[in-house]
Amino acid sequence: MTGLIGGCRTPTGPDFAPTTAHPDRGFRQLLDAVVRLDVREATYENGMERMVRGVGSGVILDREGYLLTNAHVVGPNVREVMVTLANLERVEADLVGWDHWTDLALLKIDTASLAKRGIPFASADFGDSDKLFPGQTVYAVGTPNGLTRTVTRGIISNRNRYFAASNQIRGYETGYFNTWLQTDAAINPGNSGGPLVDGKGRVVGINTRSYLGANNLSFAVPSRIALEVLPALKKEGEVARSYIGLRPAPLQDLERFFGIEANVGMLIDSVDPGSPAERAGLRPGDIVLSLDGNSLDVRFPEQIPPVLHKIAAFPLGTELRMEVLRNGEAWTVTAVTEELESRVGERWAFEKWGLSVEDLSRPFARERQLDSDEGVLVTGVQTAFPAGEAGLQPGDILLSVNRTVVPDLEALKSFYASYEEAPKKTLFEIKRNHRLLFRVLEPR
Repeated sequence: MTGLIGGCRTPTGPDFAPTTAHPDRGFRQLLDAVVRLDVREATYENGMERMVRGVGSGVILDREGYLLTNAHVVGPNVREVMVTLANLERVEADLVGWDHWTDLALLKIDTASLAKRGIPFASADFGDSDKLFPGQTVYAVGTPNGLTRTVTRGIISNRNRYFAASNQIRGYETGYFNTWLQTDAAINPGNSGGPLVDGKGRVVGINTRSYLGANNLSFAVPSRIALEVLPALKKEGEVARSYIGLRPAPLQDLERFFGIEANVGMLIDSVDPGSPAERAGLRPGDIVLSLDGNSLDVRFPEQIPPVLHKIAAFPLGTELRMEVLRNGEAWTVTAVTEELESRVGERWAFEKWGLSVEDLSRPFARERQLDSDEGVLVTGVQTAFPAGEAGLQPGDILLSVNRTVVPDLEALKSFYASYEEAPKKTLFEIKRNHRLLFRVLEPR
């Protein structure tokens, strides 16, 4: 699968602590720990469910059979993952945890099946990505374009690369909380999820993306970030992060305009509607001088992710005190952190209606200035099916069915189960451009 890009607060756990490679556990063992992933998963588009297949890479982490890959290789609606080991034996794996913010996913292979069949497998060791330096030789290992057990060599071109543009995985946000390792080792579609390793075979990154149309521009998630998210993915299946709704911008070349010294403060580029930052009175153009008593310095773009990472690491409900500068005057504000949520909700398709939907998220509701996040967002409509015939459109928000409120996707699924047993006329209440409309679905 092609790559995209993602940081977090969970401390490194003992199960995934960096280790020093022993003489007998070097590059050859790493090669034995890298696997091919054949993935089958569901997508929900244009009012129907569709199964898609893809190929990616992964690396086995330990003797329990935990395996790390990219979130864009194995999505939340995965139906099947087949793992091909270095010895060409195949085994199934289950999705344990998924984190689109860092583009990392954790799988677990069926070790009981391997033991029963007498099939061995190897695991890899981690290295320290913070100790890498430009010019250091590294190797990308994986399955580019389906070619298993491929190794490419390059150097670390930059170990602190920042992407200014917004990035997405399947529509999900990613890449807010960390910078990336840049390398000229060749990374192609199918390499995603495989390891970037040093000369001793230690994993220093997870290969994630390359620039299409460019030569020698490839990127990996640093091992430091992987080690932070793994314990939470293993225990909870996701990573809890704090959020206040600030979007920073670098102050480079703007210090004179704002009348401040260089290397002082963080410029607020935008404030999310309805967020804790907005409720605290913050506005675009404000400069945050300190956060939780610590001075800020966001002069360059590379300094943005560490600040967002720091905010994300606070426990939910923390009162964050910020010293803010506006029009030459400084004052202190307090914002209470909320749980970070994606604007993308759970997706589903109701095929007898010809309707694909998405659970309405709080960030989406705030963005659209809705009264609440109750309801279900219409994302696709199939022509000549009941939803299409009734006039539903992508972007509509379904509020009730037969006068019964639909607070979320689970409620709509419950109603649909009864509809499948006895199809009948159904009254939908929808919101379109802040107007309430009613539509009647006629069963086919």
